This record gives sequence, C-alpha cells and structure tokens, in this order.
Amino acid sequence: MSFTPTPLNLPEYPFKITLKDAQHFIFDEVRKKHLVLTPEEWVRQHFIQYLVVVKKFPKALIQIEGGLSLNKLQKRTDIVIFNNQGERIMVIECKAPAVKLSQSVFDQAARYNSVHKTKWLVVTNGLMHCYAIIDHQAGQFAFIEELPEYSLL
Repeated sequence: MSFTPTPLNLPEYPFKITLKDAQHFIFDEVRKKHLVLTPEEWVRQHFIQYLVVVKKFPKALIQIEGGLSLNKLQKRTDIVIFNNQGERIMVIECKAPAVKLSQSVFDQAARYNSVHKTKWLVVTNGLMHCYAIIDHQAGQFAFIEELPEYSLL
C-alpha cells in the first residue's frame, strides 16, 4: 500500500518515514514507535509536532489514542492534553485530509469530550483546524481563531 502525503496547513517536519514490506511507517516521537502511515496518522503526527514545536506543549503531557468508555463502547481519543496537575484540559480529534469537518465530526469529538469534560476541543483534518473553548457548567462553547501556547491555556 503506497502513501502519497497530502500537503497540510501545518508546518513541515523532518519525519522519519520508512518502508517495510510495501508499507510506509512514520516514527511517533511521543510514543517512541513506528506506526503505519495512514492519512489520519499523517495529520496526527503533524499536529503533534505543531503542538510541541510551535505551541510549546510538553511531550510528556500528550496522550495519544487513549481509551475511553462511551455508552458502554470502547472508543479512542486521538490526542488528549494534560496540565501539570495531571488533569485533562484538551481533546483533539484528527481526521484524514479528505474528510470534511462536518457536523458529524464535531458531534463525535463532543461525545468523546462528554467523557473527558475538557475546557478545550480541537478538530483538524490537517487543512482546517477548529478550536473551541467549552464552559461545561453553562453548556456553551465559543470558537476561537488561534490555539494559544501551552503556558496560556
């Protein structure tokens, strides 16, 4: 299976990409392992590097593909960000570039966040990025243009 990388609306990074048995792999610097390079993984790895390099997120506070139980089903959140006290503060849902950021994509991310109850919710397909601040008590959210640096969250 061949993978042709889609140019994303994120900075380029010098990823370690290898080919084994006709399959492309990308090295995940957070989990310290090679992963099958799918279009969604391409977006996830770019967004993680964006968080670490540009927005100064500590790698140690990034959890990738963490499990959660939703309506008795096991699901996986793409990325969860923690604060220095170990509390979840952000859920990030990554989609392949070909996936449009539709209402159903936001609904999926919101369902995942109904378990985590983080203040921040991010949805990206690598081309578009949507950032929302959530007030769970008031049941409201607001979209913002730009994700702040980690120290300002």
